[in-house]
Amino acid sequence: MDDLARKDWRLVREESRSGAMNMALDEIAAETAANGGPRTVRVYRWEPSTLSLGYRQDPDTVDWAFCDREGIAVTRRQTGGGGIYHDSFGDVSYSIVAPADELPGKLMDCYHLLLAPILDAFGRMGVDAGLADDPLPAIHPPACYLRELHPAHDVTADGRKISGNAQYRRRDAVIQHGSLTFSVRAARHLGTFADPDTTPEAFEARVTGIDEQAAVSRTDAVAAVEGALRDWADADVGSWTDDELADARERAETKYESDEWVRRRPADR
Repeated sequence: MDDLARKDWRLVREESRSGAMNMALDEIAAETAANGGPRTVRVYRWEPSTLSLGYRQDPDTVDWAFCDREGIAVTRRQTGGGGIYHDSFGDVSYSIVAPADELPGKLMDCYHLLLAPILDAFGRMGVDAGLADDPLPAIHPPACYLRELHPAHDVTADGRKISGNAQYRRRDAVIQHGSLTFSVRAARHLGTFADPDTTPEAFEARVTGIDEQAAVSRTDAVAAVEGALRDWADADVGSWTDDELADARERAETKYESDEWVRRRPADR
């Protein structure tokens, strides 16, 4: 990490944005880093609460009526896996973005490197968390948090999933983003899926939140994630440029909010 820390990194502190805008900003940050600009570590909140679909997820797995009724937005990630309900209060999300040639080429090595600050953040909160080491069967595959656990990128505490993480590897840049569960919202999480073959009780037996594992506020949890990312990258607190925000708004509108992107079927992707 010493070589990476000598590069130009910025920390964008937690900000509340739509799901489409959050995904667009990841993409714009990758273009900035690839074009010689700063690498980015960021923490963000989803406003309104949002269901993010995995890249190849079938839109028929979504309960669109529930999401519309509950004011839950739906977007689609560049990364794979199942859908994740990002509650505006119960979810803390982050991204790490850097040029591809500055990161390990092997996927497992890259995960090991980029998950170091996330595990550090859990430690700062007093949460005994680590990479999943006990295999658990899938319960409802369309839901990311109910899939079979993967030791490369799933983080557990007390034997239950507390964080999911994924990478999108472009030719010129790598985006790793992830979701840390601060507080479990089982009924709303399951409600975003069409006919989930499980119950809120089963969800809570599989997933835990930071507020269940440690006596910390959400503000303290966010500060722990920001601090761990800042120290890991030796980053300066920064912000988006006006051009980046303008490009991200356009990308959000034309791509991440569009039915062509969000509702397109896997066979067409």
